[in-house]
Amino acid sequence: MFITVLERSLSLAQHNIGTLFKTGWAYILVLVALNFAIGSSLMPSGGFSTISYMTEPVETVDEGALRALAALANLLVGFSIAIAYVRKLLIDARDFPLFVGPRTFKVIINMIVLNLIGFLSLIPLGIAASILAAITGGLGAIAFLAAPFIALMVTQKFSLVLPAAAVDDPLTFKESWRATNGLGWPMAFAALVMSLLAAVLVAGVGLILSLMENFLAANVFWQQIRSAAFPMATMLITVWVFANLHATFYGMVRERFAARIGLRAEDLKQVEETRSAADEKTRSKARKALAGAQKMRRR
Repeated sequence: MFITVLERSLSLAQHNIGTLFKTGWAYILVLVALNFAIGSSLMPSGGFSTISYMTEPVETVDEGALRALAALANLLVGFSIAIAYVRKLLIDARDFPLFVGPRTFKVIINMIVLNLIGFLSLIPLGIAASILAAITGGLGAIAFLAAPFIALMVTQKFSLVLPAAAVDDPLTFKESWRATNGLGWPMAFAALVMSLLAAVLVAGVGLILSLMENFLAANVFWQQIRSAAFPMATMLITVWVFANLHATFYGMVRERFAARIGLRAEDLKQVEETRSAADEKTRSKARKALAGAQKMRRR
């Protein structure tokens, strides 16, 4: 099952790189402008000593606050790209190029809760590992090493709430845990491998930018581009890897339930098309009502 989950995640990511840019192009432009503007304002007179303003040593409180604000803005844009991308993958949504609303904040809140769950689950695991270490020694060390991975598994079993919130599915954390029965360890292994992939790609981008420094070190404009490129590339790689991973989780669980109740793939597709048509009809009615209201105001 682990191989299936990983293979489908990688295949989805490989075949939808263009989709990521098509659905997130407006957010990507915001990401470019944001990082370029903040990087330029933080650039010292002698240029950056590292590859980006985000990796520079913090010298003043104001500089640290601005960098923290930049990180939050990057995360907000990253979540927006991920939501638009997942909606395109799962329900073929054609949303407005720029949208930040309740759906975005629901996904962010779910992500915060997931991180809290992962952190809090480490506490009892750490206590159990400490007790085991006091009694057996070697087994306790193994338990300490296994604790983060167990916490990762717990987090992934709850993680269906992220793609569900992106497509307006009112899936709860409890329902996510039940729906992923038997998939916890494969999801955790897949998440670990995809995390390593993201880390390797980000390191690769950093290495390329560092090597280019040897040829363009004296160019101030290049330093500004490089400073903006690293956080932007990091965010896009993170979105691309984990959005495909969680879209795969969500799709596999839906397929499992469809098979359980006897629905064929064609039936499931028909249900989605009917839902999309209903949504489009609702939007059309809303546009007509708005046009009518505007006409009444003119009169």
